Amino acid sequence: MRKTAAITGAASGIGLAACRRLLDAGWTVYGLDLAQTRLDAVAEGFAAYQDRFKPIRCDVADAASVTAAFASMGDRLNALICCAGVLRTALMEDMSIEDFTLVMSINTTGTFLCAQKALPLLRAAVTPDDPSRVVLLSSVASLRPKIVSGAYAASKGAVSQLCRVMAAEWAPSGVLVNALAPGTVDTPMVAAVSDPTASKGYRPSGVSPVGRIAQPDDVVDVMMFLLSDSARYLAGTIIPVDGGTQAAFIPPGTPLGSTR
Repeated sequence: MRKTAAITGAASGIGLAACRRLLDAGWTVYGLDLAQTRLDAVAEGFAAYQDRFKPIRCDVADAASVTAAFASMGDRLNALICCAGVLRTALMEDMSIEDFTLVMSINTTGTFLCAQKALPLLRAAVTPDDPSRVVLLSSVASLRPKIVSGAYAASKGAVSQLCRVMAAEWAPSGVLVNALAPGTVDTPMVAAVSDPTASKGYRPSGVSPVGRIAQPDDVVDVMMFLLSDSARYLAGTIIPVDGGTQAAFIPPGTPLGSTR
């Protein structure tokens, strides 16, 4: 039987890359995104997948929208992948309540709502040999927060804790919950805040000790592992996908690879 996944944030960045990878692997994918124009363009680009990509406009921060989206997916899901997210930057003393609320509503509340509404469908797909999977998108910011992006770090820290609690509560029924914590990834969201004049002093983590920033497929590679049979005993983990960015402090000006 063909496997089915729901992916939020499906119209760009990591979510789009995840859609493509699962479609290539033969899955049916429900792609959720708030941006209808981008979602339509993605659906057009996926036309070759024989109607296995099913776009759904959804505001993940709105309970009614999320409820309607998951009610339209039939009676079972093998996987939920939560990629929808936003980044707003400012010193904490300057951040507007509107921006803070937006970040927490989409990144944290949206993740919770989608996981909660997907759970009955995920449980319905469980078999003794094949658990269902949930992959949440946390961030290296939850492990090593930075100034000027405190709200984002807080929202992703909350996602990491949701991952742990959901994993403990849901694993007995065959639903395995794990999270990925990417460093800087070459996505439209990161590009939008990479100009210091437009981002109130925010700086991306930038080039990792590996020598580059991540591409979306670097994150999806690990995601595919979490969806595979090889990860059938993994639950409640938060895996950094950051090229070693948070592993150890590198003083400014130190050449990467230096032993001194």
